[in-house]
Amino acid sequence: LKRFLSLRFREYGPCKIPSKYKLNWRYFFFFFYHQDITTLTGVPEEHIKTRKVHIFVPAKTAMQSGSNSTKKWRMDFDTRERWENPLMGWASTADPLSNMVLSFSSKEDAIAFAEKNGWSYDVTEKRTSKPRVKSYGANFSWDKRTRRSAK
Repeated sequence: LKRFLSLRFREYGPCKIPSKYKLNWRYFFFFFYHQDITTLTGVPEEHIKTRKVHIFVPAKTAMQSGSNSTKKWRMDFDTRERWENPLMGWASTADPLSNMVLSFSSKEDAIAFAEKNGWSYDVTEKRTSKPRVKSYGANFSWDKRTRRSAK
């Protein structure tokens, strides 16, 4: 095992496994299979180091669909250069991440994912509105205090 470790990690520099775990198979497999693979993904450097993501909770839609779409945290990427395609007039971009939107169940998951990929991020906190208390009969009232303009 010691010979295998020395051969395996020779090309990657010094072995980062603590010496007390080198001969224990359980710790060996943990360190061996949980390596950082960012250098093996093939993603260009400008898509990793210079990216900024925005983490937020989407606002409630203006329709009557309620607040179901405001429970997940979303992550979208900053916009890069776009140009107009001379043949068709469509908007073109060389950025493969520009149209990708990721959703997460919590803010911490989104932040951890951004840090794992090396992206800088900014977080917009979730705003909660206090529900107005009114009775059902107030919908049909013509009193000036309860009437709201529709314009």
